[in-house]
Amino acid sequence: MSFKAQSNQGTRHGHQSAARRRRCYCFHTTSALLSLILGIYIFIHPKGKTTHFWLGRTWIVAMLGVVISSFLIFEMQLWGPLSPIHLLSLYTLWALWSGWRAARNRQRTRHAFTMVSLWMGALGLNIWFTLLPGRVLHDVVFGTP
Repeated sequence: MSFKAQSNQGTRHGHQSAARRRRCYCFHTTSALLSLILGIYIFIHPKGKTTHFWLGRTWIVAMLGVVISSFLIFEMQLWGPLSPIHLLSLYTLWALWSGWRAARNRQRTRHAFTMVSLWMGALGLNIWFTLLPGRVLHDVVFGTP
């Protein structure tokens, strides 16, 4: 579904301009790609160093960007303006906080498990959700029908 088609749907959030939606999608996608790339870098480099500390914080900020911008995307409206993706975003917020807290409390195993699970979820579940038919990125990757 194109941006133009979405703006003509007359949904609760039809007041959002196409330009605003594009900016939101661009921010969301850029944050997601940044978190994906940073995650790979963090995984293959030594842990516990200053680089890991700062890149980890940057990764958390990028993930927060993904989560917060997801609440501005209303493509799949299953429960009013919300969808299962918004539930996943709430879980991601909790998991980010939990992983950060584990690192602060020096609970390395819990921190590693939480952050790796988040990253794998971002790769698996979120990419699957993103590429569902009718989603903007599906149309970008596979073309519009």
